[in-house]
Amino acid sequence: MFFDCPFAVQVWNITGLWGSIQHALSSTVSVIDDIFSLLEQLYVELAQRMATVFWSIWKHRNLRVWDNVTETSATVVECARNMVVDWQLANTLAVLASTALHQPSPTLAVGASTSAQTSGRYKCNIDAAFSSQFNRTGIDICVCDSDGTFVLAKIVTYPCMVPVDVGEALGLHSALQWLSDMQMDCVDFETDSKLTSDAFLSTRNDTSEFGSIILSCRLLFSSFFSNSRVEFVRRQANADAHALS
Repeated sequence: MFFDCPFAVQVWNITGLWGSIQHALSSTVSVIDDIFSLLEQLYVELAQRMATVFWSIWKHRNLRVWDNVTETSATVVECARNMVVDWQLANTLAVLASTALHQPSPTLAVGASTSAQTSGRYKCNIDAAFSSQFNRTGIDICVCDSDGTFVLAKIVTYPCMVPVDVGEALGLHSALQWLSDMQMDCVDFETDSKLTSDAFLSTRNDTSEFGSIILSCRLLFSSFFSNSRVEFVRRQANADAHALS
């Protein structure tokens, strides 16, 4: 069913894995050996794709037999792709939540909000963009110096749509992670999500996905930034990051 059926072969061709499967079939004794051989040899990303395609083909077969529902090969491939994306996103959020829950509550050294840039400081504008058409969530990060001169920029893309509050929180987390990796400080992190900035500055516990990401943001901030702050700015003032969207 997985390798001899013409429909399954069409699915494997779309995924780009059919060539690897044919090679494995010619050098192994059984289908089971073929599957395990492929899972051992393929890169992690391709192995994940292969495992979800198996499940998606099996689900297609059950829909056809029991519900008389016929899916196209493209639909089967898309279902497999979405399974990988959902798994990756769930694990990303789970790691953030686990990290947050196993750390003591941080003490934030957050300065007073001000629109004026102090000499020697950096301004980091953060914005999240959501595209239902392309099923994407984008995080735009733009860093300028105290004179407003461009310094750095980064775009982080998630191949799926997430809730707006989660996307905005992931934006702040991405910026904190990126600049902490570069050992930057004296940064004014500016987000046009008041919900995100208020939650970050609050001491209230929130066990939701959004709350877990915010708690992880606080831990990053307290661990790597001693002279920085997080503040809310209106969308018009956050034009630098928004222009990257």
